Amino acid sequence: MIAAPSRRTLLTGALASLTVSASAAPARAAFPRRPNFVVILADDLGWGEIGSQGQRLIATPNLDRMAREGVRFETAYSGAPLCAPSRCSLLTGMHAGHGTVRENPEGGPQHSLSEADLTFGELLQLAGYRTACIGKWGFGPELPDQPSHPNERGFGEFFGYIGHRHAHQYYPDYLWHNGGRVTLGREAFAPDLFLRRAVEFVKQPSDDPFLLYFATNLPHAPSVVPGNAGRYKDKPWSRANRRHAAQVGRLDSDVATLLGALREAGVADDTVVLFTSDNGPHREKGVTPWLFDSNGPYRADKRDLYEGGIRVPLIAWSPKMRARVVSEPVTLYDVLPTLADLAEVPAPAAIDGRSFRKLLNGGRRRGHDHLVWNRPRKAQAIRRGRWKALRFAPGIAGAGPEGRVELYDLATDLGETRDLAGRRPELVAELLALLDASIGDDPRTPYGLRVEGAGDQVTVALVNGSKVPWRRVTLALTTPRGQRVAGRREVTLLPGEEVSEVFTVRGRGAVTASAGFATGGTGGRRHTFRRAHRLRTLT
Repeated sequence: MIAAPSRRTLLTGALASLTVSASAAPARAAFPRRPNFVVILADDLGWGEIGSQGQRLIATPNLDRMAREGVRFETAYSGAPLCAPSRCSLLTGMHAGHGTVRENPEGGPQHSLSEADLTFGELLQLAGYRTACIGKWGFGPELPDQPSHPNERGFGEFFGYIGHRHAHQYYPDYLWHNGGRVTLGREAFAPDLFLRRAVEFVKQPSDDPFLLYFATNLPHAPSVVPGNAGRYKDKPWSRANRRHAAQVGRLDSDVATLLGALREAGVADDTVVLFTSDNGPHREKGVTPWLFDSNGPYRADKRDLYEGGIRVPLIAWSPKMRARVVSEPVTLYDVLPTLADLAEVPAPAAIDGRSFRKLLNGGRRRGHDHLVWNRPRKAQAIRRGRWKALRFAPGIAGAGPEGRVELYDLATDLGETRDLAGRRPELVAELLALLDASIGDDPRTPYGLRVEGAGDQVTVALVNGSKVPWRRVTLALTTPRGQRVAGRREVTLLPGEEVSEVFTVRGRGAVTASAGFATGGTGGRRHTFRRAHRLRTLT
């Protein structure tokens, strides 16, 4: 559908601009070194479903306060217009033209991450962060000890759904806790359990910084909440819409509880919180997003590459931030390099994301030349500056046997109502050539610390997958008996290079490999990576 101009149009007239706006002169935020992180990912929450972006029918006071106190990104994009590829993009810093997962299952097997994927959980875990994924993972298979399991992709603690469809059950028969199933008998509301475990995690005493990836399934269909839709129970709407509004309200109160837990634990000042959604609003199981104006002034919703399907809320919050509104486009695949930047960890090379830390500080960054979205065999889109082109495969969205291309000027047409492709064929050809060049094989290179071995031989390898040299490299291994054995020293690794050491170990159990290195010039920042490994007895 094409959204009619709404009361939000006045709020969003400048969204296509590439400037940073604020009510006062920006001041640099005094972020702590190696802050804690809480990344909150809503499921199918539309750009316009929070009050700070114009919502009037659903109350979101806590998210609105978070937006007033923090940094609200008006022009934030998901990596895809639907769940799995968007989450892959968020976790790995790759857009859906390069990432491992580029589409939802659609009746086939659940798509998986691979050993080649480096998530922000793995990156921060290597750097000594305590990590947890709580809620909806969204990548199969539903098995422990396999490369796509959250524990294998950098999250030391996991509680929630592994698979995509399982997360549609708000009262599930079971949930996963790390490598095992916890039987629930369809008696517990899963978001309540997620919130409780998340609060426990952030309050857990530790000398290490933490990363919490809180991936709730609210407000995804079906529209299920305990009770009878709360404050919305008497609204003259359909049952599904009343309950959808209650789901968004429940999400809002869950965010408040998490921020309260940070304050109670005394770690709020040392924590950066990001709140966002995986894609635009859904219209499933009786929910009608046009009732709530869920997509604001934008066209279409979930699954579509028009703005309504890929524009999402994004709020960054920390007590030390100065409130501001940022209109420069950012994407969910910018999150990984931003977390790396804030944690002072070398970001992987050959990813598509770019850190927006400077925008949090009130500064400017070198933004994206263009943004890309890809739904294989269906549709693709590219935005460069004010211009956005969409290409539909034959038979998709009414396209004929040759497919269809559309062009919009987002500076004057946020609702994508005036197709200019016929008037600007040269520009269309230029954008499509850039789009084709941006989609292909995964360009990433290996990164980090690898530990392999069985019996009494353990190999520790460090791979510099960043863009900068790693100097004065040292490798070491802590044995099952607690003895630390040092290996190679004072090696310089250029980008793309690897160094390894073989250790002889006596005893059985877990070993911990560590690597130290410095970035920058003389006296540069020193980093330490660690990875645990359980020895196996040779047979």
